[in-house]
Amino acid sequence: MAETGVDTIRIKRVLTFLDETRVADGRDTVPPLRKAAAVAIIDNPFAGRFVQDLSLLTKASEAIGREICAIAVGLLAPDQAVSYGKAAVVGINGEQEHGNAMLTTVFGNVMREAVGGGKAWISSMTKRAAPGAMIDIPLAHKDALYVRSHYDGMTLTLPDAPQANEIAIIAVYATRGRPNQRVGGLSAAEIKGQDGLT
Repeated sequence: MAETGVDTIRIKRVLTFLDETRVADGRDTVPPLRKAAAVAIIDNPFAGRFVQDLSLLTKASEAIGREICAIAVGLLAPDQAVSYGKAAVVGINGEQEHGNAMLTTVFGNVMREAVGGGKAWISSMTKRAAPGAMIDIPLAHKDALYVRSHYDGMTLTLPDAPQANEIAIIAVYATRGRPNQRVGGLSAAEIKGQDGLT
């Protein structure tokens, strides 16, 4: 629950997803690739009207993010998350910008805290859509953006969400890079973890 100063932005629904790949392209995936997502569905206080100051959403994203990030990371236990991504789907009476307001550094820092830290910029995607929306959330390594093996994603379909006056906020984590990756570049073992890039 997040205090807005005018009202309270409450999580109405939480959706969770777990995807475990054990075999890919006829080869065993060892260890399995596990991806987890948690989605918070909230009412959009700005649906149907233009408001210049969206800081209310940004402030609310901290408490909402803390809750769903803990859920998503918990789904992966006992495995540790090594990559992450974030997204928002805004109902058709809102603006794409409302989703972006909820995915700023405030939300990003909560995502990093949930995995004990992370140096890299967090990939994201936002869009406006009707209920039943499908969205692709990009993933990248949490400590170094240039680790090519961890460029991946998770596709979600949100049942009955977001409604026209709602926003769906999404946190995604994964336990390893792509199965059978072999296009070179910086490896996870070579990460320096100093600048979020290498």
